Amino acid sequence: MHTIQVLRINHRPFRDKRITTHVALTARAFGSSSILVDQKDENLEETIKKVNKNFGGDFTIESGIDPKKIVSEFKGSVIHLTMYGEPVNKVIPELKACFQNDDMLIVVGASKVPPSYFEKSHYNVSVTNQPISEVSALAILLDRLLDGKELVDNFTGRLRVVPMHKGKRVDWIPDREECLMILKDEGCDERIMNHVIKVAELALKIGKTCNADLGIIEAGSLLHDIGRTKTNGIGHAVEGADILRKKNVSNIIVNIVERHTGAGITREEAVELGLPDRDLVPQTLEEKIVAQADNLVSGSTLITLDQTVENYRRKGLLKAADRIISLQDELNEKCSINIDLLLENTENLRKG
Repeated sequence: MHTIQVLRINHRPFRDKRITTHVALTARAFGSSSILVDQKDENLEETIKKVNKNFGGDFTIESGIDPKKIVSEFKGSVIHLTMYGEPVNKVIPELKACFQNDDMLIVVGASKVPPSYFEKSHYNVSVTNQPISEVSALAILLDRLLDGKELVDNFTGRLRVVPMHKGKRVDWIPDREECLMILKDEGCDERIMNHVIKVAELALKIGKTCNADLGIIEAGSLLHDIGRTKTNGIGHAVEGADILRKKNVSNIIVNIVERHTGAGITREEAVELGLPDRDLVPQTLEEKIVAQADNLVSGSTLITLDQTVENYRRKGLLKAADRIISLQDELNEKCSINIDLLLENTENLRKG
């Protein structure tokens, strides 16, 4: 798949920091893979890297580069965004055709642009032949070029804005480092830590085979047994969910933790067990993957599905055993894999 890079020239760190930051954020949000900035600006780099960490994506930034060298050596189409260029509506069909075959470099100036960029660019393109912010011009060009496909939210960072008609809400999905810190703060011992890390490893392997959110899977796996700092009984999942709610962790993760036991606990079973009167069966793909990965890890060792089912049946939990079998069948179908074979190809599988 071809990529779009943005080249920011004539950046003045002490004068243009805010506007260049907005150029970078627009490039990131509207489908570009990276931005190159001529003047070295470590603060700008840190700002964009922080945005990536918080909101996700693999957008990159590099400052302190030679812009003329970048343009002359670029293997693809060079587009100079300027009010003096041809109207975007006129050239956009040709630009789309170019993008089908080549990578694209979009040059965005911060002040008066040297004549060489007008001459060496393959296209000089204007959004309007009137003075206009380069931020808005870049957004319009990218949107026309990508037909709005760039606006589909594929970012999966630790902070996720939840679209709302009124008010505002941001979900916190802790990253790996934050999850481990939460576990330590709650007093998780080495046994719990080793277990959740192994569950996360298996869950991520399963998640990578299907269209699952790996950030959610990792956080849910690492935090699923945090309730064992309070109790090792059947209520540890509910206890863990309560702990995370108090820490303002996203309900997406809270639900994984609360519903991970076996292949879930029905409302009727929950009432019989003295748990909250609600359905504790995993619903989302990520919830199901974490639950099943937990079923296939004993301590910090992988075990087979047959061993897991036998353990449940030995305890008289026949319905739970059947649900675990059904859950694995469902994941095998959804992920187009055979989890049994995945386990066989993974080291330290405990044989019966």
